Amino acid sequence: YKNNVPIDVQAHPGKYIIQSRYGLHSLEISECEFDDTAQYCASAMNVKGEVSVYASLVVKRYKGEIDASLLHARNLSLSPFAVTPHGYASRFEISFVDKFDVAFGREGETMSLGCTVVINPDIKRFKPDIEWYRNGVLITPSKWVQMHWSGERAALTLTHANKEDEGLYTLRVAMGEYYEEYSGYVFVRDADAEIPGAPGAPLDVQCLDANKDYVIVSWKQPAVDGGNPILGYFIDRCEVGTSHWTQCNENPVKFARFPVTGLIEGRSYIFRVRAVNKAGVSLPSRVSEPVAALDPADRARLRSHPSAPWTGQIIVTEEEPAEGVVPGPPTDLQVIEATKNYVVLSWKPPGQRGHEGIMYFVEKCVAGTEDWQRVNTEIPVKSPRFAVFDLSEGKSYCFRVRCCNSAGIGEPSEATEATVVDDKLDIPKAPGRIMPTRNTDTSVVVTWTEPPDAKELVGYYIESSVEGSGRWEPCNNNPVKGTRFICHGLSNGEKYIFRVRAVNAAGLSEFSQESEPIEVKAAIGGRLLHGVCPELSGKAVRLTDRTTSWEGMHEAFQPIFDTDALLKCNAKFNRQALPSSCGKLGSAGDSNTRGMVKDAVTSAPQKAAAKQASKSRPGDLLTVEKVTKKQDTAAPSPPYDIVVLESVRDSMVLGWKQPEAIGGTEITGYYVNYREVVDGVPGKWKEANIKAVTERAYRIQNLKENMVYQFQVAAANLAGVGAPSKPSKPFKCEEWTIAVPGPPHDVKCTEVRKDSLVLLWKEPVYSGRSPIVGYYVDMKETEAKEEHWKSVNEKPLQKKFLKISGLTQGVSYVFRVRATNQAGVGKPSDVTDAVVAETRPGLLEIL
Repeated sequence: YKNNVPIDVQAHPGKYIIQSRYGLHSLEISECEFDDTAQYCASAMNVKGEVSVYASLVVKRYKGEIDASLLHARNLSLSPFAVTPHGYASRFEISFVDKFDVAFGREGETMSLGCTVVINPDIKRFKPDIEWYRNGVLITPSKWVQMHWSGERAALTLTHANKEDEGLYTLRVAMGEYYEEYSGYVFVRDADAEIPGAPGAPLDVQCLDANKDYVIVSWKQPAVDGGNPILGYFIDRCEVGTSHWTQCNENPVKFARFPVTGLIEGRSYIFRVRAVNKAGVSLPSRVSEPVAALDPADRARLRSHPSAPWTGQIIVTEEEPAEGVVPGPPTDLQVIEATKNYVVLSWKPPGQRGHEGIMYFVEKCVAGTEDWQRVNTEIPVKSPRFAVFDLSEGKSYCFRVRCCNSAGIGEPSEATEATVVDDKLDIPKAPGRIMPTRNTDTSVVVTWTEPPDAKELVGYYIESSVEGSGRWEPCNNNPVKGTRFICHGLSNGEKYIFRVRAVNAAGLSEFSQESEPIEVKAAIGGRLLHGVCPELSGKAVRLTDRTTSWEGMHEAFQPIFDTDALLKCNAKFNRQALPSSCGKLGSAGDSNTRGMVKDAVTSAPQKAAAKQASKSRPGDLLTVEKVTKKQDTAAPSPPYDIVVLESVRDSMVLGWKQPEAIGGTEITGYYVNYREVVDGVPGKWKEANIKAVTERAYRIQNLKENMVYQFQVAAANLAGVGAPSKPSKPFKCEEWTIAVPGPPHDVKCTEVRKDSLVLLWKEPVYSGRSPIVGYYVDMKETEAKEEHWKSVNEKPLQKKFLKISGLTQGVSYVFRVRATNQAGVGKPSDVTDAVVAETRPGLLEIL
């Protein structure tokens, strides 16, 4: 509120910006004037009442030194930047030039990524924040990664590349609240093996559950096995400060976790892992981060209370010697991990233990007997964790633990349940439904389905092979999460097949079935305007000579879906200025341009068919049809009629209609883009979903409250991703508080006959303030006016379908559906496409 009057953002475009981010609400007042001097109030309300806070704002003239050049630049600039006398801008234009592309390297090499950053306006006292991310995780400088900012160019250097470094790298440049990002994928292949046929090195070695004399080491299996199955892994340790490596296990272990015991309390260690097959042992992995053999409580205490500085004084105190107390039994003994090679036990120290430290003895017996044997006969363990080896695979064992100190050995704990010595975690099954889709001239998008009953999946490895070669190459060397991956570095024009395998700690699954072969070339729907994105010049499908006539109209047809390269030039796409001939809608120049756009986005098979038909006799109407039928499938046409099905504070649910032309094969999914619209000026398109959605409804998360957005949708099939839809009308992201339901969606007509049809729909995403109790169906003739809508049913329908009878043969109809609850009838659905009541030849009635 301003002086107790609600602030209307829409009535003063550009003056006020009200935002809510992660619970922090803000009001931004642009270009303050003396009239903005007022008392401002923010109120929060719920059913219990209202609470308000107040602030007084006084606008004065600036009293400090004024940078005349900045004021002069402000008066003359045509850009939307508001430069204050302090030298700060209300908006910045951040762009990237001389960018890094998809990069390939080998282990051990030095790799560098860099971008030249151009910021407008350039304010010397306002420095940008430069951040690098790998797979969405912020990167910090280390001995493996170095970052540099020269004031113009941001660079990241991998000093010794390893497979752990593989992933999607994102450079984020932030100026206050405004930031831009640029991303590119980095692939790191295995180094050449010292022994021919040896497997690749394991990766991502980590230390878990460290204690006084024990730590669990975990790792990821390599993608390359050298042509022979991996028999297991050797774990090596090295005390920090030395260069002496000691092998921790005599026999290779297959499970990708291993408990290392026998550590010396208080010392720090690093670990590495090597894979072995029948040809030999691999190169070692990158070493782990150092880990100290300490009790977790001691480690936490050292972090929170660092050692006090030396004061030069030694204070000696004497205490009465405490009488020795035999410790009680440990509690909560359980088996936390069981494999074919070992069993890991965990327990809690006893409450009764005296003043001195305690240690533990572990005992085992075969289930069903009372023949208890001490496992650690020579040295008691200090940690409340212990790994038991040398057990017979397939047998069942019980375990118990005793405490001991100088006063003696205590009573045993309660025994565990019988535990079978076998892998509790199963190797995953093979993934399914491997589906490649065209992307660019050197990449293919591969999707698959998760294996059934998969547990603790680490990720997936994808392999490719030129059809008929019989030679498989890994597409990634670091397991990827999710069920979609863009395979880069392929040869244009070659046909490839793909296969996928899943990974967890138990091992690698069998390979999936091989995909259908696909030729590597740019997706049919993936056209780019000539000159708009030089990075892709010559890569996208060639356009007609009319292409140059419709530069600047690319936003409505911007195919940025599923292509990394298109993501990279996203910023450049949105910053192209519209030509003056396209400035006014409805003008002759605009209509000509639209005709050119429509002609330019015609699919390649259709153009070829038309070209061949033009050579035949005039009037031969069958020629085009015959030629077209011989062509391959095409990408689908754009979806249309985008509507909002639900809106909350930070997300919106969209719905849309299926493309009119699906390209001769079924649609495999949809991709959604969105952009902000500020004061009527659209921003840059951003991807809403990376994985295709199969439903014609999708929720877009992490939107800004009260921000206006536009959306576009593209459909995909086996031929590729089609052209996106025209931008939707602007929608405001705000909480729907109406009591009645939102609109039903996905309304379609089936079983069309000369006098009847069946109407299907889906329930609204937003149900209002009470449950939906039924639906009303409306209909009218297509050409009739709005007032001719009539309800088909008098009482609410409980089901989400209705057979509508009594239609007139040959007449065209449209339909819509409304949901109702206790509060009333909600907004109608989007109107269906027109459908003519007729029985098509070849349809049979089932009686």
